[in-house]
Amino acid sequence: MGTIAAPQSGEFTSEQKHYLQGFFAGVCQRSPIPFAGETADGLITADPSAGQRNLAVAPAEEMWHNTPVTDLAREERWKYEQDPFTIWEKMLQYSRRNQAPSEDDKFRLKYFGLFHVAPAQDSFMLRLRTPGGSLSSHQLRGLAQLAEEYGCGRADLTTRSNIQLRGFQPRDITHVLNRVQALGLTSRGSGADNIRNITASPLTGIDPNELIDVAPLAEAMQAYITNSPEMYQLPRKFNIAFDNGGTVSVLTDTNDIGFLAVRVAESSSVPSGIYFRVMLSGITGHRQFASDCGLLLRPEEVVAVAAAMVRVFVRHGDRTNRKKARLKYLIDQWGVDRFLEETQKVLSFPLIRVPQSECDPRNVVDRSAHIGIHRQAQTGLYYIGVVVPVGNLPVLQMRAIADVAERFGSGDMRLTVWQNLIVPNIQEKYLPAAMRAIQDAGLDYSAGAVLRGTVACTGNQGCRFAAANTKLHAVELARQLDARFPILDQPVNLHVTGCHHSCAQHYVGDIGLMAVKVKGEEGYQVVVGGGADGDQGVGRELFPAVRANELYPLLEGLFSAYFVERHSDETFLHFTRRHEIAALQTFCNEERA
Repeated sequence: MGTIAAPQSGEFTSEQKHYLQGFFAGVCQRSPIPFAGETADGLITADPSAGQRNLAVAPAEEMWHNTPVTDLAREERWKYEQDPFTIWEKMLQYSRRNQAPSEDDKFRLKYFGLFHVAPAQDSFMLRLRTPGGSLSSHQLRGLAQLAEEYGCGRADLTTRSNIQLRGFQPRDITHVLNRVQALGLTSRGSGADNIRNITASPLTGIDPNELIDVAPLAEAMQAYITNSPEMYQLPRKFNIAFDNGGTVSVLTDTNDIGFLAVRVAESSSVPSGIYFRVMLSGITGHRQFASDCGLLLRPEEVVAVAAAMVRVFVRHGDRTNRKKARLKYLIDQWGVDRFLEETQKVLSFPLIRVPQSECDPRNVVDRSAHIGIHRQAQTGLYYIGVVVPVGNLPVLQMRAIADVAERFGSGDMRLTVWQNLIVPNIQEKYLPAAMRAIQDAGLDYSAGAVLRGTVACTGNQGCRFAAANTKLHAVELARQLDARFPILDQPVNLHVTGCHHSCAQHYVGDIGLMAVKVKGEEGYQVVVGGGADGDQGVGRELFPAVRANELYPLLEGLFSAYFVERHSDETFLHFTRRHEIAALQTFCNEERA
């Protein structure tokens, strides 16, 4: 029999460890494991047949979603220690004491859509769920009442076709949640490691150019999430979008899973008709768009496939490293083929892959159709796209828009990923009165080429991560550029985000700004040439750090050069892509009359 030398330094080599593991494994196989347990009446026994379980063996390592508990990231450990949805009694205590929650409970409260946003504000923000951006006049009016009674008197429209209310004190959070539920709304699962608000084309059901109404899919997806506890077990947040293939984009390619309606006219693989292609792994804050994975689905298969993909993510996503826990990283590790194989294992019907070449091209996106007055698919009906600069909507305007929707439309509204809202189903004879009512409320249905495409995250007025007042700077800059260039005939999207999390998706803007500190002052990294859909591309850095008050002169120079140097009807986006960064920087600094 071979021998193994004793360690000289107190540490075993890997060869020695391997030998000892094999040796002790053999010993265990030769020697029966002693049994010492308790009988049903509490007596200690050595008889395995009489005992309920063996207490004389070391307990197995505790696991959480196939991950050793000792390896869990901090937030996963908090979820393991207490299910976030079981803290209602704690919430009542925080309310009674008007007390901010503990650090772990701050995380758990996000499962109810409640974000304690100190130090930016010593209060809570409430994020709702509005699947597909659908909201009624009754609901908007009720939210205005909540914002007035308990909050800061306004709402924020978000880049996921959603709505947020701010300024709630701990004493009010349970009252607010109950009132939200009474409005037929929910905030469940709108924060933390959950599937965020389901987005859908805002003109779905009324768009003359759509291929299919995707509102039923968004509603069904939300219902599945609500009814399935597994859908609240994710290792990280998750975004899902449904695109009707019509006029207004929902930025499907920026989502973890994007479903895009397509028409198949002739194919050797499937009968002609309307299907959905599937895009995976969009996460533009990490400079990656979702890409087509080859799947072609019938409309009735879409929600089931989404649920199956989420299940695979729940079972196999990384719970040890928060920075590598999004779907992108699982697919990077596995590859698309294995991810689809794992998805197939949890489905009762076969998945099919069809080349994109067998599908008709997508309809052209109109980058301005979310603003203004437009005909609907329904004869005699129109919708009005209302400008809500960077989504800031005070309660008086909330009530005014609810009145417009109720008096002149069907009482329905659509929120968009562009932080504005749409009032549909207005008869032509009511358009003038509806337009006047919108303007009387201090809002509008038209805007300059920059402001109409400007979006901004919360910024440092409501988020601890943000390095600048993004909403203020975004509106100021957009208005300055629109005033200087009123004849700008092509839309220019300005995306302003407060930190590297890129909630405003600065990499997909014609101009993208990410807040940074410049010698202690508020400033921005500047990128240009980003786009989505048919113009997909990640913006290139133009300047690494510019003070906020120095942005306008630089961009004025760039816009002036655009008017002089552009080709025919060339868009600002394609102008910036055509030139090298050095040339664009020169344009920014040129003196022009």
